[in-house]
Amino acid sequence: MNEENSYVYILLTDTGTLFTTLIKRYTKAPYNHASISFNKELTDMYSFGRKKPNNPLTGGFVKEDVITGTYSKFPETSCVIYQLEVTPRQVTKMRRVLDVFIKNGEKFIYNILGVLGVSINEPIEFSNSYFCSQFVAEILNRSGIRLWDKLPALITPEDFRQSEQLELIYEGKLYEFVPINKHF
Repeated sequence: MNEENSYVYILLTDTGTLFTTLIKRYTKAPYNHASISFNKELTDMYSFGRKKPNNPLTGGFVKEDVITGTYSKFPETSCVIYQLEVTPRQVTKMRRVLDVFIKNGEKFIYNILGVLGVSINEPIEFSNSYFCSQFVAEILNRSGIRLWDKLPALITPEDFRQSEQLELIYEGKLYEFVPINKHF
């Protein structure tokens, strides 16, 4: 096994939907959705969000597809992409945690109450229920990566922006990011 470190990627986005506009109005943060990807092209990316691109009311665990998924409905999506250097062992741990979500995907639901809990700084957790940034933080936490001194149920997309351990690699329109743009 190659012992050189590799990277995972954290994508924060703003699609400009009514829901995200309302969240932005409250949080005053530029991005309101978080995803984790295991490659720079964002083809191996996961989060909690819309299960069906045209229906904002059905949420849960999703493998996100930048080309044909929800983002395809919002071509003006703005984003910021960070990379986090990780060891092969940490990637293996993240993949193991992720496999539980993949194998049990239909059992997971979107934790809308958890989003409200963040607003009052009170974690609201249910089994099999996550919101996007809570999910990404949980994947990292369970793999031994601690970016913050608080529970995943209190992590927001803005917390990722404020983390000094993440390296900014891109900010702008999602579809102008070169590793994605080459698919068009």
